[in-house]
Formats: sequence, C-alpha cells, structure tokens
Amino acid sequence: MNSPNLTKTDLHSQLLQLGLTTTAQNLDDFVARATKGRWSAQMILEELTRSETQERSRRSFERRLQRSHVGRFKPIADFEWNWPKKIDRSIIERALTLDFIPEARNLILMGSNGLGKTMIAKNIAYAALQAGYSVMFRTAPEILADLHCDSPQTLRRKLSYYARPALLAVDEVGYLSYDTAAADLLYEVVNRRYERRSILMTTNKAFKDWNTVFPNATSIATLLDRLTHHADITLIEGQSYRVRESEMEIAARRKQKS
Repeated sequence: MNSPNLTKTDLHSQLLQLGLTTTAQNLDDFVARATKGRWSAQMILEELTRSETQERSRRSFERRLQRSHVGRFKPIADFEWNWPKKIDRSIIERALTLDFIPEARNLILMGSNGLGKTMIAKNIAYAALQAGYSVMFRTAPEILADLHCDSPQTLRRKLSYYARPALLAVDEVGYLSYDTAAADLLYEVVNRRYERRSILMTTNKAFKDWNTVFPNATSIATLLDRLTHHADITLIEGQSYRVRESEMEIAARRKQKS
C-alpha cells in the first residue's frame, strides 16, 4: 500500500513529534542537499542520524554547562607554568585527561591565593563536561550556606544532590572560618561521595591548619581521612598573579610619567 504524500507542513510537524528537531528546522536545506547529491535511502538515514546526534550532544553539553556553574575562565593554554615557584605540572596535566574520574579519585589543589588554583579547577571541570560527565562547580561557602537547612528532609535531599554528579568541584575551602556544624556538613558531602564519585577541591590552607577553618570540629580528622584516601594532592607555591599584575601596572604607569 503506497503512503500518501505529505505536505511540507505535515512532514515538519511529524518530524517534531518524533523529536527530530534539527531535521525539521533545516528541512528545506536537508531535502535540497539530498536531491542535489542524489543520496540513497541509506545515505539519507545516515545524515539524518548524524545531524540529530550531533545537535543533541551539543544541547546536552549546553545544559550540563549551565547547570554546572563553571562560569567564565581563562583557558589552560594561558596558564604561566613558569610563574609559580613550585607546581607539579605532570599531576595537573594528568588530571586534564580525566583519568581520576572513572577511578573515583579526588584531586586537591593547595596553595596561597592568586596562583591559579581556580583557573586550573575550572579547566578540568570544563574538560569533564566536554567528555560527557556531569559536573557541579561551587565554592565552599556556597555549598555550606545551601546545606544549612531547617528541615532534615531538605538536608537529605540536598546532600543527595551534591552526591550525584560525577565530579564535584569545591572551590575556596579555607577562605572563611566556619562553625562545627559546617564541618559536619562538609564531612557528609565527602562521605557520601567517598569511593563513589570524584571531588576536585581547592584550598589555601594546609591540612594541618584546617582546625583554624573549622574550630573545635571533631569531624575534621575523619573528613580529611576520607578526602585524601584516594587522592592526588599538589602544592602550588609562589607570589600571587594578581599582586604581580598590580606591580607591573604600577611600573608601567611610572614609566609613562617619567
């Protein structure tokens, strides 16, 4: 039995109903290219599948990027490896291959302010998104503020939320001081991800100084035990990039005046 010829409007509508939005939106161009190239039925199906798959991957990436809150950042190609006095480039470059994520290992970037820890972390997070992983990028203050809940049910739901992504990036641990409850909340996040999902963390404090970040918190030792058990830890030392840039700007202005 021969199928009736569909009008362009009907075909467009049915393509949308099937979820083939890319083909529907570019129907005239698709038909023109198929006609001009005298595509076989198999070639038409192959091109339709390729274009739909490519567009769905792009949309998926855009959604995951927006939900991740990675935000803007400089590419790793702009990182000045020679500026820090100490940095283990091999650990960072290996992390950019994302081999630690399927192993549920953690990565901790430790060093004083202004040495590019957040820049490196965002590049790793972005690479993970490109590779198809779910990623969440938050500062420690954002996470801890979010987890201060009145309802136990709400807290459980939010802890599950932070346990879910393949990579959780926790930025700026140690920039503020917290109470004992905050340490317990961070412990819960780490514990729920322990040996299941990876954590990427940046901190400006050595672990021995975390008692100044979470004074009187009894969970610190257990938190660090789980956080560092399966982890690569790299220390970055040197002068702040921002201090350096300020000094260069001052020198440039003085030169212009002289």
